[in-house]
Amino acid sequence: MTDALGLPVDFILTGGERHDSTPAAGLLAQRETDFVIADKGYDFEPVRELIEAQGAIPVIPERRNRKNPKWWDGTLFKERAGVECLINKLKQYRRVFARYDKLAARYLAFVYFVATLIWLR
Repeated sequence: MTDALGLPVDFILTGGERHDSTPAAGLLAQRETDFVIADKGYDFEPVRELIEAQGAIPVIPERRNRKNPKWWDGTLFKERAGVECLINKLKQYRRVFARYDKLAARYLAFVYFVATLIWLR
């Protein structure tokens, strides 16, 4: 999760076999925001309902197989590039992209350390 400037706010580490939308409730439950911008992987009714229950507007493009398309702002969706830029900044650190740590807690701790370095730039 990033803020509007593309700076890291929070991370949840999951297994590679889990779907991206499963930890969304944990990340969104603690935040107050006006808009939530996400990619098509988060286009599920429970995620949308959670966002709307918090008083935010979901900016999520619909999946191809959706029967009832939902509205989303294409211009605002371009701000999602901040998340992609953050991922690229994280991957500049070899220990993050190569995942040398075998334990998830150690790996996540280093991701938080790198996020701190990014905030200090």
